[in-house]
Amino acid sequence: MNALHPDHTLDPRPVTPQWVTDAVFYQIFPDRFARSGRVRGLNLQEWGDTPHFNRYMGGDLWGVAAKLDYIQSLGVNAIYFCPVFQSASNHRYHTHDYYQVDPMLGGNEALRHLIDEAHARGMRVVLDGVFNHASRGFFQFNDLLEQGEASAYRDWFHVDGWPLHPYDDARPANYAAWWGNRALPKFNTDNRAVRAFLWDVAEHWIRFGVDGWRLDVPNEIDDDSFWQEFRRRVKAINPDAYIVGEIWGDAHRWLQGDQFDAVMNYHFTRPCLAFFGAHTLDHPMNERSGTGRVDAMDAAAFAQRMTEVTRMYHPDVVRVQLNLLDSHDTARFLTAVGGDHSAFRLATVFQMTYVGTPCIYYGDEVGLPGGPDPDCRRAFPWDEGAWNQETLALTRKLTAARHATPALQRGDFHVTHAQGEQLVYARRHASGTALIGLNTGREDAHLPFTGVTPGDYRDVLTGRTVHLTGDTPLSVPARGALVLVPLG
Repeated sequence: MNALHPDHTLDPRPVTPQWVTDAVFYQIFPDRFARSGRVRGLNLQEWGDTPHFNRYMGGDLWGVAAKLDYIQSLGVNAIYFCPVFQSASNHRYHTHDYYQVDPMLGGNEALRHLIDEAHARGMRVVLDGVFNHASRGFFQFNDLLEQGEASAYRDWFHVDGWPLHPYDDARPANYAAWWGNRALPKFNTDNRAVRAFLWDVAEHWIRFGVDGWRLDVPNEIDDDSFWQEFRRRVKAINPDAYIVGEIWGDAHRWLQGDQFDAVMNYHFTRPCLAFFGAHTLDHPMNERSGTGRVDAMDAAAFAQRMTEVTRMYHPDVVRVQLNLLDSHDTARFLTAVGGDHSAFRLATVFQMTYVGTPCIYYGDEVGLPGGPDPDCRRAFPWDEGAWNQETLALTRKLTAARHATPALQRGDFHVTHAQGEQLVYARRHASGTALIGLNTGREDAHLPFTGVTPGDYRDVLTGRTVHLTGDTPLSVPARGALVLVPLG
C-alpha cells in the first residue's frame, strides 16, 4: 500500500450520521450576524450598511452565543459557520492561521464558549474547512515571499517560476491560485507535509469539539486518497462527525461511503427557484449569481426532477443531504424570485417537508433580501420591526412539525398529483404518513388527496383537524399550502 495514496475499500453501504437526518441547520456568515460589543478598537462599518468586499461589520462568535435563544426558537439544532479562522478578509476564505479563530471573532476562547453553550442546548456546530488554498498571509506562503527559492516551504505550493508576484497584476503570479486569484495560493496536496498539516487541522478542531466539516471547493483537491484519509482521521475521533462537501454538480465520486457524508444540495435549490418562483424569476439576477440561469418549471417537471433527486444517491446519503434555498455564494432566494415573499414561503414549506436536511441561511426567516456577493451577506436586522413576521411564524411552525413528525424527517417521498401549478406528495413512514399540498397558482384550487389512509390529520399551518376518507379533494388557497400530519 502506498502511504501517500492509501488503498481504501469502499463501504458497501455509506454510513452517515443519524443526527443529521433529524437536524435543521442554520448557516451563519460570522461578520454579519451579531456584534457582542466585546471586541473593540476596530474600524467597522455601521451595522446594516451596504456590504462591501473589503470592509467589516464586526459580527463575532460572542454575539452568536448571545443569540442562541433566538436561533433555537427557529427550531434549529445545528449551526454551519462560514470560515472562522484568522484571515485578512471579512469572509475569511483567505486563511492566515488554521489553528486560531480570528481575534475579530473573539478568538479560540469565543469558539470554546459558543460550542459549550450550543452543546448544552443539544445543538451541533459545523465549521467551514478551506483546504484547497490558503492566503498570501499564510505563514508558509509568506516564507516563500521572503526567501524565494530558498524557502523551506517552496514545495507546499505550485510554483511556476521566480520571482513571485502576489500583488502586481501586470506581471505573472508564477504560482497556482484558486481560479487565478493570486490572493489564494493553492496548496500542493501531493506534498506529504501539506497533507499531514491539513489532516492535523481537521483532527485538531474535531478534538476541540466541533461536530463536522463543510468542505470548501473540495473537488479542486482532485485526489480521492486525500479525502479518504481525511474521513478516516475525522471519523476515528468522532464517528458521528458530519462531512459535507461543496459540490455543485454530480457528486457520486465523493458519496460512495469513503469520503463525504453528503454535499450542499444545489440540485435541490435550482428546481425550487424554477417552480416556486416561476411567476417572478429575476433572470439577470440569477445569471449573475452562483445558481446561473433558471427557467420556470411546472408542477409535473418539478415533481419529476425532485423524485430524481431523491434517487440520485444511496438513500442514507439522500437523508443527510444539505438542502438549501440559497447561501453566501448565491443571491438570496427572495431576491432571485423578484421579492416574491409567497414564493419563498412556498419553497420553505417544501424544504421543511422534503427528504434531506434543511438549512436556513441566516436572515431568510425574517425576509432579509440580497443579490449576489457581497449583497447576499448583509448584516442581520435585529430591529424586529423590520422582520417579516409571517415568514418567521411559518418557519417556526414547519420546523416544530418536522421535529415532531418522523414521516417528515425519515419518510419516503412519493408524488401523488402534479399538474399545472398544483403539487401533492406524501412522506410515508411506518409511524404514519404526512401529506403536503402546494398551490403555486394565483387562484384557490381543490387538490386531490387520493389513495391515502383514511383518518384525522392536523394541518400544521392552521392547527385545524382535517378528516380524510381516502379520496378527498381539499381546498388550498392561492399561493398556499396544506401540511397534514397524523393526529396522535
